Amino acid sequence: MSDKGGNGDERRNEGESPPIIQETSQLLNPFVHRLQMDTAYDKFKLVFMSIFVVPVRVLGIIVCLIIAYILATAGLWGLTREDLAARPMSGWRRRIRWYMGLMGRMMMRCYGCQWMTIKGRRATRAEAPILVVGPHSSFFDAFAVYWSGVPCLVNRIENLQLPFFGKYIDYTQPVYVWREDPNSRQNTIQEIKNRATSKEDWPQIMIFPEGTCTNRSCLITFKPGAFYPGVPVQPVIIRYNNRIDSFTWTWDGPGALKMLWVTLCQFHNFCELEYLPVYTPSEEEKQDAKLYASNVRQVMADALGVPVADYTYDDCRLMHKAKLRNLPYQTGLIEFQKLRQRLGLNLKNVEEELLDQYADIAISDGQITLPDFSRYLGIPESEPALVDLFKLYDKDNSNTIDFREYLVGYCQYAKPANNEDTLRCAFRLFDRGGKGRILLRDLIKALRVSLDMTQEETERIFKQTDQDNKGYITYEDFEAHAKRKPEYAKIFLTYQESIKNGTRPRTAHLPPPGKKKAD
Repeated sequence: MSDKGGNGDERRNEGESPPIIQETSQLLNPFVHRLQMDTAYDKFKLVFMSIFVVPVRVLGIIVCLIIAYILATAGLWGLTREDLAARPMSGWRRRIRWYMGLMGRMMMRCYGCQWMTIKGRRATRAEAPILVVGPHSSFFDAFAVYWSGVPCLVNRIENLQLPFFGKYIDYTQPVYVWREDPNSRQNTIQEIKNRATSKEDWPQIMIFPEGTCTNRSCLITFKPGAFYPGVPVQPVIIRYNNRIDSFTWTWDGPGALKMLWVTLCQFHNFCELEYLPVYTPSEEEKQDAKLYASNVRQVMADALGVPVADYTYDDCRLMHKAKLRNLPYQTGLIEFQKLRQRLGLNLKNVEEELLDQYADIAISDGQITLPDFSRYLGIPESEPALVDLFKLYDKDNSNTIDFREYLVGYCQYAKPANNEDTLRCAFRLFDRGGKGRILLRDLIKALRVSLDMTQEETERIFKQTDQDNKGYITYEDFEAHAKRKPEYAKIFLTYQESIKNGTRPRTAHLPPPGKKKAD
């Protein structure tokens, strides 16, 4: 099936390679996107389309969403979440799936995607139980679902909260993933295995193995979940061929509403879906899901004409944290993670090994040079990654860094979001004498690097905690004081709240005593 046509102004030439995102660093950064709309024609088109066309398109989208919502509600009527996970739909409920796909395709037309190019042939479930789709770069990637018979999805649990779309996703009988639950990964893998190898008539499973959105400049590391069953998969690749890339939605780039608006303001949007030949794993690949994933990724990268890069969803998370802390995340944060792996430290021993090994630094002021940094980490001074990492913390170009700040940052980035553990790490590192005591000037640094707390807030806490005017406090003093004060107790509850809400905490400035922070 192929719908082709179009205006050369909107579409790139057929032989033209996919757009390469301009980088602001020497490292390839697939998590950054910049929207280029510099010409007077582009600006005129935005105004014209916003007034005369976008309202009609939005109305059409709303109508499609309402109809799809009604269909999904009818299809889910009388079914519990356990029913959806236990067996595939059948009968009239199953037939609704085709109409759901129709509404999705009509909605894409309303987005301006009149020219949808479909290449290749979608395999049957018997040929390939799993569809592997990439590159994942946008919420518009959902069009692959509408043209693929509305398969089962592997989706984040928080997507259930999306208006309209949450009900739509639920109807596909998805395998839900909770990224903050350490057991979710194994549960997800097992459920994918069960469905892929089941003799029941489950729909195909569609997976975006990159796990996060990129700018399509490369294919990042595939999560191996889709490949553990060891069954044949069909690679499916997505292309957006507009001159103006208003589809790409990365965490460092324009927001979703802006991208949606600019997309609606294009005369035509050109989307392409290509079904590649079914990939049947070898015996070696069946035993090694990571090898299987890597080989499928290479096949897809070759078809797209882009490189592969060993970035992961966790790298994206690290870069996001660095941005929140005003670190130069684009130049070296990924090397932070790569150096961690090279050091051979795992997440379980990070505090103990680092703090015990470098306890002598707490006795001094922590200032070290690049040769010292090299010696402490056991990595040659000539290693480019080490130099990049050193520059991350040498903010004033003094050729020295506070190694304690590096270690606190290491604890914070490498481990799950737990403020209490990070705080303990900071207290131990800034305890100059190793006696379990910390002075005001060191507490200011410790709370700044671990909780991004201001000097004024820290001085107030120190004064309230050191009621005997000893000139120092212990971690136990601080913890007891904070837990007695409602306005500071949140420091030790952030992790539990993040698990409960399904979100990672973001460092917040605490309110002055006597004032409660708004929820």
